[in-house]
Amino acid sequence: MNNKDRPHRRDHMREQLAHQAARLMAEDGITDYAFAKRKAARQMGATDTQHLPSNEEVETALRSFRNLYQSNRHPDVLRQLRQQALTVMQFLQSFHPYLTGSVLNGTAGEQSDINLLIYSDDEKAVMMFLFKHNLPFEGGEWRVHLMGREQVVPSFTLQTETGIPLHIAVLPENARHSGSRKPETHADIAAVEALLRETGISPGIPSSEQPS
Repeated sequence: MNNKDRPHRRDHMREQLAHQAARLMAEDGITDYAFAKRKAARQMGATDTQHLPSNEEVETALRSFRNLYQSNRHPDVLRQLRQQALTVMQFLQSFHPYLTGSVLNGTAGEQSDINLLIYSDDEKAVMMFLFKHNLPFEGGEWRVHLMGREQVVPSFTLQTETGIPLHIAVLPENARHSGSRKPETHADIAAVEALLRETGISPGIPSSEQPS
């Protein structure tokens, strides 16, 4: 094989793997990018490849797949997930939550989790708020890349009314101004409300669901 052809073949394989991983995520409900890429590589007989696509490449392929093959159903699924996220964000408005992840960027499916971020040095305040309002939750940890290094932060997982897991990661207050919070990756309540208005949903929750 001509050496000049090798980069082209690697790029073609990356593209194929990205589209196969995207298909697996869209059709099988896989939410872990790394797992989807490894499974795609096994299915395509490329388990020894050193050129797996990036998460961004798979995300682009996933968005294309949903637009092509799930254009009827997917917008409704995405609106429902964003509405559920907004309901919880309004409930947690005193903590100034942000929506992030696939529900924000538009690649989420029916099995996708909802991910929220809160910037606070007082994780117990969040915990006590959940206790006060009798909201069952599970404590855990998130690994996040903050200020140039990987960190472990506390998280709380709740279940929405439809059974979708909703994760609340509590990031340190000094990360709020680290430059990692970008409009395309972090949406506050007003931004999520705007997204829902764009898709024909009037945002808001009944007063009976507001925290007392």
